[in-house]
Amino acid sequence: MPEPRLMYIHNPMCSWCYAFSASLKALQRDLPPGIVFDYVLGGLAPDTTTPMPIEMQQALQQTWRRIETTVPGVQFNFDFWTLTTPVRSTYPACRALLAARQQGSECETRLLRTIQSAYYQQARNPSLLDTLEQCAAEVGLDTVAFARAIRSPAIEQALQHDIETSRGMSVTTYPSLRLLHDEQQSAITVDYFTHQTMLAEIAVLLNRA
Repeated sequence: MPEPRLMYIHNPMCSWCYAFSASLKALQRDLPPGIVFDYVLGGLAPDTTTPMPIEMQQALQQTWRRIETTVPGVQFNFDFWTLTTPVRSTYPACRALLAARQQGSECETRLLRTIQSAYYQQARNPSLLDTLEQCAAEVGLDTVAFARAIRSPAIEQALQHDIETSRGMSVTTYPSLRLLHDEQQSAITVDYFTHQTMLAEIAVLLNRA
């Protein structure tokens, strides 16, 4: 019987995924032994260099404000909207995580946190390769290998595979959690406030099997 797998479907430039960071970290820490945890990248917004429409910028800023008033301890640096040229393109940041994954799973996790910090706290633009390469250097990755990988067809294929995996699990929002166990897929309700509810839900599903 294959080991149970908990799939975390996310995007490094998704503000709700950023809001979920603390609860996710606690969930990963307290998962029962024997559960494999996998990151899956949903893609979200394809490559473009076109500046984000003002209406979209305003909508995203409203989302940031809603998160700040909803999830305790989460704050955003709104200077991003005046210090950069926002672009609705998240594929580069997704490729960055896949390029980091080639250097070790812990490298992917470190880079994810650094990209989120760069975007939401330091008002830097993760849609730009320069920003992503700077983040890779900051977490101690092999920057030459990283720069080569993020531009490679293999990483693009890996991203498309993750996107197809996400679609195959009928994921439509980020973040999402799916438990794969006993040839069944179950959605786990994302809880931004406590990881205990997610652990309890996982336990019920495992015991039911």
